[in-house]
Amino acid sequence: MSDRNELIALRSVSKVYRKGHETVVALDGIDLILPAQGMYAVVGPSGSGKSSLLHIVGAMDHPTQGDVVVAGQSLNTLPAAGLTRFRRKTVGFVFQGFNLIPNLSALENVMLPMEFDGVAAAERRQRAGALLDRVGLAARLAHRPGELSGGEQQRVAIARALANDPPLVLADEPTGNLDSKTGGMIYELLKAISRERTVVVVTHAEALAALADGILHLADGRLAANDLRRTSHV
Repeated sequence: MSDRNELIALRSVSKVYRKGHETVVALDGIDLILPAQGMYAVVGPSGSGKSSLLHIVGAMDHPTQGDVVVAGQSLNTLPAAGLTRFRRKTVGFVFQGFNLIPNLSALENVMLPMEFDGVAAAERRQRAGALLDRVGLAARLAHRPGELSGGEQQRVAIARALANDPPLVLADEPTGNLDSKTGGMIYELLKAISRERTVVVVTHAEALAALADGILHLADGRLAANDLRRTSHV
């Protein structure tokens, strides 16, 4: 795979925490390359390092050692302001708990990241409406999160993640609070989005992970060797 087709490149990435007098190795020498398109599921038992991997790729945490390059940008060398700009421009986040602003409408929630990015009000409204239409919520623009079902809230969250048209979407257990049928719909939506960008999904649901283009199995902070071969030839 040529460098220009790589969206994510991790080389010998480790993450070590101190917990009292105990040393916790969350990630242990991760080498990973993912292309600039497709959906990849990260699976493994609790404590295997799934969320740590997502946080480092999304510039929400720093590796203890190793190199992290995303969308051509070395995250190791970025100052705090650069990391903030990187997250705003390059990464869309989707969380298990939706993380919507409760007193804002669906439209306003999706508009918010664009406001931080300096997009004019009229364009924010137009783009947010188009994104909500794309996720099937054109009739729910004025509804606040408390007036929406869990599946509808997650679809708003996905639209918000796409607000600044990032090349990377990171989803941490996006179906964890949803029933299996609704969760399947969310995965199908993420799969459709992955045709034009990279989507990395942390999940405990192996059946849903099977929809992905590649599955990364984490155990004790390490990737299974066969997963690296599978993703590196997508």
